[in-house]
Amino acid sequence: MRRKRRYVPDSDENHDRWLVSYADLVTLLFAFFVVMYAISQVNEGKYRVLSASLNSAFAAKDGVQLIELPTVAAPRSALQVELEQLRQARAAQKEKERRERAQRTMTELTEALSALTREGQATVTDGALGITVDLDATFLFGRGQTVLEPAARDIITAIAGVLLYTDYPLVIEGHTDSLQPAPGALSNWAISALRAAAVTQVFEEQGVIPARLTAAGLADQRPIAGNDSEEGRAKNRRVSIRIETYSNDRAALNGKPANTPVEVPEGALGSSFPKL
Repeated sequence: MRRKRRYVPDSDENHDRWLVSYADLVTLLFAFFVVMYAISQVNEGKYRVLSASLNSAFAAKDGVQLIELPTVAAPRSALQVELEQLRQARAAQKEKERRERAQRTMTELTEALSALTREGQATVTDGALGITVDLDATFLFGRGQTVLEPAARDIITAIAGVLLYTDYPLVIEGHTDSLQPAPGALSNWAISALRAAAVTQVFEEQGVIPARLTAAGLADQRPIAGNDSEEGRAKNRRVSIRIETYSNDRAALNGKPANTPVEVPEGALGSSFPKL
């Protein structure tokens, strides 16, 4: 019968080996707390910069501002390019024809009024609003009168013949000097308005479409010379016929209206204003 072995403890066994593991644990804990302490320290300078940036962003009155990125235009097809070129060519041709018509109209008016122009009783000018014909009111009307002289009717009829087959809007303006009429007589407003209406009526009688006509009495509010001399006052007493050759070309007017409406003050026409 075999005998049981008896366990004999090893006399070389180290009972303090657990201290190695404990020391490793303590070292790891120490390193962990050092790291935690390091990251818990706030950089005061960086904190202030961050705080100021956040306050500036959230305190803005306009709120969040979106940054607009540049848009890239979609490439145009060959057909679109061709249509645009065609449109520009047609616009250029239309503008050329308009200028030629306006120049032809001005030439015809200058020829029709050549005799009056030589005598200083008429002028034909081309301005921002079109062609303007200024006629001496002394030649057209008697002093203080609103009925056209017979010779003046012939001149207005000749002008109407030139403008009859055009489609330009026509503005007829009556002007006076600054001298005030005698008490009880027609005011300058009334005289200028009635003279403009008399010329307008001749245009209508000659077949000019009424929708093209505008009559305006401007009294002494649009002088072309000083009213301190007889010569200047004579220039201011006139009837202007404006042919608005640029009426359909708003760019040429630089945003200005083709017709400038004039408000007649209440009572300016007087009680003796005659009916047409």
